[in-house]
Amino acid sequence: MNKNYYAVLMAGGVGSRFWPISTSSYPKQFHDMLGTGDSLIQKTFQRLNKFVPTKNILILTNERYNDLVLEQLPMVTQEQVVLEPAMRNTAPCILYAALKIQKMNPDGIMIVAPSDHWIEDEDAFARDVTTCFDMCEQEEVLCTLGIKPTFPNTGFGYIEFEKESTFELKKVHQFREKPDYETAKEFMAQGNFLWNAGIFMWGVNTIVNAFKNYQSAQYELFYSGVDQYNTPAEKTFIKENYPKAENISIDYAILEQSKSIYVLPATFDWNDLGTWGSLYDKLDKDVDDNAVVNSQVISQDSHRNMIRSPKGKIVVVDGLDDYIIVDKEEVLLIYPKSKEQEIKQVLGKVKDKFGDQYA
Repeated sequence: MNKNYYAVLMAGGVGSRFWPISTSSYPKQFHDMLGTGDSLIQKTFQRLNKFVPTKNILILTNERYNDLVLEQLPMVTQEQVVLEPAMRNTAPCILYAALKIQKMNPDGIMIVAPSDHWIEDEDAFARDVTTCFDMCEQEEVLCTLGIKPTFPNTGFGYIEFEKESTFELKKVHQFREKPDYETAKEFMAQGNFLWNAGIFMWGVNTIVNAFKNYQSAQYELFYSGVDQYNTPAEKTFIKENYPKAENISIDYAILEQSKSIYVLPATFDWNDLGTWGSLYDKLDKDVDDNAVVNSQVISQDSHRNMIRSPKGKIVVVDGLDDYIIVDKEEVLLIYPKSKEQEIKQVLGKVKDKFGDQYA
């Protein structure tokens, strides 16, 4: 296992589209969403730990999830849990983590990966990442993994690469925003577009220099505390200065400006597990095409439903097609799968009427 390999596991999101299972106090990355016995963050850690040493894996998360991380990942130390005192999108936390790693090991090569994706072929994942790591060790480049589109998805951003490239890693032409359906169909027809999975690899010096060039104010803010990183004084510095950081994603801050970005078309299967519908797609189905987690289901004239309940609970469904049915203690959600993107708005209404206790 290469001592210069590092991983930054991003685990600060709330996952509100998975309400009522995912809540602000216990978000989806800490749940066993697929009924495998491991939570999403545990599965992601295990996947990265196959080629990154345990002590070189940092977990980026919100302060409120510190105890959940340590409980679910008992092999990590408190020093490996990088806490954000305020929500500031992906750019500030990636720069913060990169500076910490750079101080530990200027030769470090790092992967930034979300904690809530589902990847089955973990060996193929490891091969793809190390292919990118090899390039990052040799050149000052930023690398990402792109997913070959299987249908014209309007819920993902896309990566357009240079079509004439014959190399394994393709030079990125541009990042494209989430398209409408017709545009997504055009992207697929052109053949040089990939889904943006939000998985990035680069040398720590390369990404720090990119911030220095393209986000000088962010760089100066975080670099001003570099002497305190990885010491007891770090916490005080971050608590005072992190909220001053601009709320901006790594895509806008760096990737859309850099001219040295390469994408590797992934050889592994991938699911971002962003909605109940994406979870439905991933799960095995019964004879009526219902996807069931934990429940004992009796169904009549009911098809293509996503059904989840407390373990072993009997759920009887009659005459429902294409619904999300989620039973969780004091909340029962019965909602059309076709409207799953609106669950965020539903959650807002629940908060307005009943307060934050169910959110």
